[in-house]
Amino acid sequence: MEMDAAELEISGMTCADCAEHVRAALERAGARAVSIDWRRGRGRIAAGGPSQMEMNEALAGTRYRVQRVTEPSASAWPQDPGRGTRDYELVILGSGSAAFAAAIRGRDLGARVLMAEHQTIGGTCVNIGCVPSKSLLVSSERHRISGVGSLAQGASVKSALVEQLRQQKYIDLVGVYGFELRPGRARLLGAHTVQVDGEAVSADAILIATGARPAVPPIQGLDQAGFLTSTSALELTEPPGRLAVIGAGAIGLELGQMFAGYGSQVTFIELLRVAPFDEPEISEAMRGILEQDGRVVLEGARTERVRLDGAEKVLEGTVGSERFEVRVDEILVATSRIPNTEGLGLEAAGVQTDRRGAVIVDERQRTTVPSIYAAGDVTIQPQFVYVAAAGGAAAAENALGDGDRRLDFSNLPRIIFTTPQIASAGLTEQQAREQGFEVQTSVLALEAIPRALVNGDARGLFKLVAETGSRRLLGASIIAEAAGEVIQSVVLAIKAGMTIDDLAATWAPYLTMAEGLKLTAQTFGRDVAKLSCCAA
Repeated sequence: MEMDAAELEISGMTCADCAEHVRAALERAGARAVSIDWRRGRGRIAAGGPSQMEMNEALAGTRYRVQRVTEPSASAWPQDPGRGTRDYELVILGSGSAAFAAAIRGRDLGARVLMAEHQTIGGTCVNIGCVPSKSLLVSSERHRISGVGSLAQGASVKSALVEQLRQQKYIDLVGVYGFELRPGRARLLGAHTVQVDGEAVSADAILIATGARPAVPPIQGLDQAGFLTSTSALELTEPPGRLAVIGAGAIGLELGQMFAGYGSQVTFIELLRVAPFDEPEISEAMRGILEQDGRVVLEGARTERVRLDGAEKVLEGTVGSERFEVRVDEILVATSRIPNTEGLGLEAAGVQTDRRGAVIVDERQRTTVPSIYAAGDVTIQPQFVYVAAAGGAAAAENALGDGDRRLDFSNLPRIIFTTPQIASAGLTEQQAREQGFEVQTSVLALEAIPRALVNGDARGLFKLVAETGSRRLLGASIIAEAAGEVIQSVVLAIKAGMTIDDLAATWAPYLTMAEGLKLTAQTFGRDVAKLSCCAA
């Protein structure tokens, strides 16, 4: 009888010797019946062998990584004799992107679905996140360029758009797909039971999709002085005269630039560096742009105290060994977000969380309780709305059928909607090295990209990260106009396993920002400043 086998996806292999190194390491980890196909980046081991973590521990110090483990398909339900006898096949806690994607997929599979929500339907993105903030950014940029409009008018446009999309993309879909939406606060009573406003309902599977909220750092005097978060800031109709933004990540940069566009004098205070999770070259370029535009940037700064001095809010702290004091009219806290897991009954149900309270999930979106899944910002996964939606759909497929859907983050795009935009996909140089890759990189300033010269603004750059030897593209980062549009090409290139040579030989239309990808790929082998226009 043939032994059941688990399928592996393995990155970093470029030759037959690589396959032998990987085989030896997996056998040291306890794998049996190991076979490796280095050309396809695949492998097989006997089912029930070491975990993905154990295999990668055995591969530590090499460039090889087991990216995915697919066990032999088996129904998720043979050990659940109660399946089909409960009130619902799927009960969902929350009503955001992850929740709705799961509900839609659940109905596609013919399941009875209940969604419980105690706040506004639609979750973060449509109500207090992506949609309203980007709407205000557009209005702010128009005001900055032409002086047309006001924050009050922008807020009115924003509110109308939020109501429209909430209705079209959430409320209307409840009836379209025929699942039940029940208002009320939900908590887990067990592996198959949820209490919604005091009433217990049973389910074959449960999905936690309760999202996250702004975190507030423990700064002395901050509560007494008062502050804005990314939620309350979106409700202002008059820009603060002077604004301090604590945190210069995606949220802080976007909202800080939005208020600056409406005339606020903005000071960014960041513990690490501007855009701290992006490439250092990107951070340096963004800081320079902010300062050229008249913003004050304090990097490596720790805010220790906030006090009131009449109508002024005074922030005190240190930058290195130097003291600073910033006097403003308003403070925006944009440091991080924390998962909404309090009061859900997770501990009693056996669902484990990390130190931040985020729900721990495996590659199939399962929690530590087999019948309970989680997706979106409430989990340990990246906090992006498209990750939430994909996770919700995957959870429903895996929970309700024989699904084995897993999210692949190797080419995940990330965008900050600043002016100019910051966009990246795949691995940064540091991340690639930490994962054991030997890498080569190239950075090309926008001065070398004709579209930027036509625009009259060459502030920015492209950076590519490739694996040494195979020359496979591992990641890219861009700061430029329309970077968020250009990055999709990188997403596809990484998914297709393209090399920098492939990218350099790909068609790129002249006088587009996307041509920067081709030009940056070409710089691995030559000086593009010495090429004529469109030279291949």
